[in-house]
Amino acid sequence: MGDLLIRPHRAPARVQLMDDPGPLGRFGEYGGRYVPESLIGACRQVEEAFRSAWADPAFRNQLAGLLATHVGRPTPLTPAVRLSAELGVTLLLKREDLTHTGSHKINNVIGQALLATRMGHKRLIAETGAGQHGVATATAAAMFGLSATVFMGERDIERQALNVFRMRMLGAEVVPVRTGARTLKDATSEAMRHWVGATEDSYYCMGSVLGPMPYPWMVREFQRVIGDEARRQCATALPTAVPDYVVACVGGGSNAAGTFAGFVDTTAKLVGVEAEGGAGASRGTLGVLHGVRSMFLQDDDGQVLEAHSIAAGLDYPGIGPEHVHLRDLGRARYVTVDDAEVVEAVVRLARTEGIVAALESAHAVAWVIRAAADGTLPAGSTVVLTLSGRGDKDISALKELL
Repeated sequence: MGDLLIRPHRAPARVQLMDDPGPLGRFGEYGGRYVPESLIGACRQVEEAFRSAWADPAFRNQLAGLLATHVGRPTPLTPAVRLSAELGVTLLLKREDLTHTGSHKINNVIGQALLATRMGHKRLIAETGAGQHGVATATAAAMFGLSATVFMGERDIERQALNVFRMRMLGAEVVPVRTGARTLKDATSEAMRHWVGATEDSYYCMGSVLGPMPYPWMVREFQRVIGDEARRQCATALPTAVPDYVVACVGGGSNAAGTFAGFVDTTAKLVGVEAEGGAGASRGTLGVLHGVRSMFLQDDDGQVLEAHSIAAGLDYPGIGPEHVHLRDLGRARYVTVDDAEVVEAVVRLARTEGIVAALESAHAVAWVIRAAADGTLPAGSTVVLTLSGRGDKDISALKELL
């Protein structure tokens, strides 16, 4: 295993929240780089390249230009007028569903694809659950003239057929994963195994704030655009400039990490909403999976348990290390909702605001609805909610449920 695995843990120097985690990639006691020796060099190369690129104004300007011209940034902050009136709160939706490809995933993938070309790689490797990260990867590969190989669990291929077609239409190879539960965890495992033998010519494009250093940090930084935009938009949309609550769904947690980064230094209360059957922060225990030390659903013997969620993108048995750190510090709170609440939230948002949200995003909507009803959200509260994706991909599943 990697060199960081055998070093005794030392608490890092005090740093500002959601900042550079340092060379060990630690967020408190979480994070690190727990990978085979064969991947240590590749991870270090990615880290060195990212540090160089992120400090280069030319790279940052090129990325900002692509996000504007190809992704459609900035995305609007939409008042949910009718739903707000029903709930007795002021709900503002950060509309990542309106980006090109239909979710926040494109923010991160454009950044990583640009980094891959800077490093001289010609091929992207990725994992996907709901298919949105796979679609974003295939899109970026086409834009930059790269090839793309996307690993996807066989069960997710069945329930996300539209996104599988989109990936193949864009020229990507979609590799079915038939091991385990045939979902996101298994797709990630297969993608990382494949990377071991392909580091010379391929770049691993991680889709969430998971994996070995530098991925949790790097993905958060590429997604920080969500929170930074929302913070600026709140300055004009709200009399107080800062909302009372900032809410986002959490699987691995990239859209939430990017959103929270814009508000972590404010008085806003940060709430991450997990699937009841995949609640790493809420019910996980300390472990190592996919190269990172974090909280995962495990049995008494430390074996990783299968997660369950109606939303393929949240069907993961753990959570990004920085989220657990924020939880431990009391800076963010993590809650769960069940599948039935999610379906009800999709319908209610559609019928009050004319917006069909992705099942993943609807987890956050479901919590706001519940919290407004039971008084957890005081009447009159202002809430910014990141609508991480649109629900086109989930129409077939919803037709069977409604």
